[in-house]
Amino acid sequence: MKNTLTLLALAITASFATSTFAQGTYIAPRTEWGDPDLNGVWNFSSNVPMQRPEQFGEREFMTSDEIASMQARLAAADASSDQAVASTEGSPGGYNDFWVESAGITDQIRTSHIVYPKNGRMPGRVEDTMVQFGGLGDDVPGTRPVRYTVGGISKDGPEDRGLSERCIVGFNAGPPFMPSLYNNNVQIVQNKDHAVIVVEMIHDARIVPIVSIGQDHISEDIGLWSGDSKGYWDGDTLVVVTKNFNGMTQSFSAFGTSEDKILTERFTRVDPVTVNYEWTLDDPSTFTDKFTAIVPMTKVAGQLYEYACHEGNYGMVNILRGKRAEESRATESGAR
Repeated sequence: MKNTLTLLALAITASFATSTFAQGTYIAPRTEWGDPDLNGVWNFSSNVPMQRPEQFGEREFMTSDEIASMQARLAAADASSDQAVASTEGSPGGYNDFWVESAGITDQIRTSHIVYPKNGRMPGRVEDTMVQFGGLGDDVPGTRPVRYTVGGISKDGPEDRGLSERCIVGFNAGPPFMPSLYNNNVQIVQNKDHAVIVVEMIHDARIVPIVSIGQDHISEDIGLWSGDSKGYWDGDTLVVVTKNFNGMTQSFSAFGTSEDKILTERFTRVDPVTVNYEWTLDDPSTFTDKFTAIVPMTKVAGQLYEYACHEGNYGMVNILRGKRAEESRATESGAR
């Protein structure tokens, strides 16, 4: 798939980066106060599935032949597809392929991002777990609150739309942030006492205090859209533990609520242009076991510009205005 990002270190070959990572000898550059330097803009695009296709079993990486076959298949799909996501009676459709940015910048292709459980698949769900699916198609039946990011249950009011349409939570912003159609970029800014994690979608910034291991979070009575994050260093890895989600988002994918979710993220710079982003989600109210994923992030030569999405933006106004106009025409037609 298409990806126009430029690497900062083009002279560093993929084979060098891979061998250095494999040998475990890389030493990350340091900040002036001595911590590993994670500053910069990092891209987490990927066409690797979150869950592993069963044909791979417990194998984490694709072979060179499998990678070549996949790349040929994607190139053929690019050459033959310039159509938007199909429109339906209730939806105008989505973006065409020109805007899609889903190719990871790496020569190590995983069979899935999930690495635990060992089969690379999400664990089972707790009985009676809430399931809500959204998407670019027609509105789906449901009730408020709408916890998914894309789509909606109706157009009666803004509360009936998905969280990214309301500019509250980006569809790939998480946490954890996950590869999606586009804007798969995150900027990390460090000082001695804090790390700021800025995702491109919705331009959300998490300010993470660097604290002692196990330091208390805010009161459990206070729930936040992105949770309450605390960070600490484990060797060369920045560990960020996030609790106190407000329950108004899903736990993960289409499942559950975030109310009891605990997320542990690990940021490790493994070569000059790569940070391994590893996260573990533990939510006993939704899943029967915790699960872990790894998403490589590649440094890019560029700035992170503001994605100026804000609640109450004109897009939402026009969605609701269009529905009112449609209802008005239907009423006038019925009166004739």
